[in-house]
Parts: sequence; C-alpha cells; structure tokens
Amino acid sequence: MPRANINDLHAFLAVARERSFTRAAAQLGVSQSALSHTIRGLEERLGVRLLTRTTRSVSPTAAGERLLNAIGPRLDEIEAELAALSALREKPAGTIRITTGEHAVETILWPKLEKLLSEYPDIRVEVMIDHGLTDIVAERYDAGIRFGEQVAKDMIAVRIAPDMRMAVVGAPSYFAQRPPPKRPQELTAHSCINLRLPTYGGLYAWEFEKRGRELKVRVDGQLVFNGLAPILNAVLTGFGLAYLPEDMVQAHLSKKRLIRVLADWCPPFPGYHLYYPSRRQPTPAFALLVDALRYRG
Repeated sequence: MPRANINDLHAFLAVARERSFTRAAAQLGVSQSALSHTIRGLEERLGVRLLTRTTRSVSPTAAGERLLNAIGPRLDEIEAELAALSALREKPAGTIRITTGEHAVETILWPKLEKLLSEYPDIRVEVMIDHGLTDIVAERYDAGIRFGEQVAKDMIAVRIAPDMRMAVVGAPSYFAQRPPPKRPQELTAHSCINLRLPTYGGLYAWEFEKRGRELKVRVDGQLVFNGLAPILNAVLTGFGLAYLPEDMVQAHLSKKRLIRVLADWCPPFPGYHLYYPSRRQPTPAFALLVDALRYRG
C-alpha cells in the first residue's frame, strides 16, 4: 500500500477536528473542492472510508476516529517541535493565537500589542473575540484572557490587569422618569439592557455581593446585545439601565452623562489574567508577549 502523504494527513485532521470541509479549507488555505479531492484520494489509498458526509455535517467513521486519535497528538507534537526549532532564530517570530473578550482587547491587550508588534515585526498575533469560555487546548489557541476567577486550575495564569468592579448605570433622562433602585431586587421593576453570552446559554444574570451575600438578578428590557459597546451606546441615550465594567463608564460618570446606582453591591473581583496550558513550552515570541502583558501594579 502506498504511504500516505503527511499533507494528506494534515488535511484529514483539519476536517475531522472542524467537522466541516468549509472551515477546514479556510484553515488550510485551500479550496473545498481541492480538500475533498485530497480526502477521497487518502481514503482510496487506505482502502477505508474515513469520513461520513451529509448535506449538513461531516463526522469521522470508526476508522476515521481511530486515525484521528492516533495521528492527531503525534502531528501536534511534531508541529510543536518544529515551532521550537524555528524559535531558535535570532529574532522572535511566529504566530500567537489568543481568545478573549472585547473589553479585554480594548483596555489591556491592544495597548500592549501595539508597542510589542512595532518592535518585533516577525511576531504575528491572531485575536479571536469570544464571550464563551473557550477550551484553548481543544481549539488550539496558544492562550486565553479571562477574569481570574474563570481560569481553570490546571492552567498557568498571569495577572495582566488590576482588580475590577462592575457598575450599574443609567442616563439622567432615564432617572428623570424613574426612581433609582436601592437594592438589586428592585431592578426587576426597571428597563434594563441585557447581554447575551453563549457560556450562560442565554441572558447574563447581573451579579451582586454585599457583606458576603451574593445575588444574581435576571433583568428585563427592550434591548439585548451580544457585545458591550452597543450596550454603552444604548444606556447613554436613556433606553434603560446597564451593567458594565467600571472603567468603561468612568469618563461618562465624571461628565454627568451617566448616573451610578447600587455601587455598594458591586465589590472588586479578580481582574484579567492571561492563561495557557502548563505543558506548553513558551517560544521566545510567546515569552515576550507574556512579559509585555504582565501586570506590575
């Protein structure tokens, strides 16, 4: 039997992991038809069917699952070793993939990346904004950025920001028609701007704490967004109350464009951390990124 080309195995691995020819083709930088031809050729040489195709999905057969489990970790190890060898070059280089949320990108990541990438033009960074708690190992990210309390215990976590607070805010025009809430429970009588997060499977419940007492309040209103920027725009125009990071609304509070309520129910909590697998061997490029982001108080 002819030996399988390693590029064909890479192609199979991409399709089997992505469960999609479309996404795998985009990842590999080839056309779907070329990728499909490669997989058919591999199956013909091996004499077994590796993938079950329907109009809506792609999944490995029993033989495909066995091949995936056998070659996947080994090819990952080969890629890691090749990356380590390339890192021995004089100039730090390579691509770093990071998953994070939009607020962390704007306030922490981009200000540091702007300087780092200017100094090291051979370093590339791919940032995926995702509000879900992505499995960075399964999705093959180099690192993620999340709040300290959200980082799994088996990860290396590096603090990159001070502690944070959330703020419940509304525009003066909103409060001209309604009295401000004194307790979190009173939010149910207010029009609130909701955030939809995939991690929670629905609308995010606003979180409060006072003297050890924790509360989660599910609020209601006319508007739901899946990002913080449109929520800020909506609250500034008086469409309801919003629950946003304190630093995001501080300038508007100072200029009286927003009014804060329930401040005593919003204590500090661990700020953003960069996290990555403990078994990861940091390349010089990744080590530079970690050092650039590290919070030094």
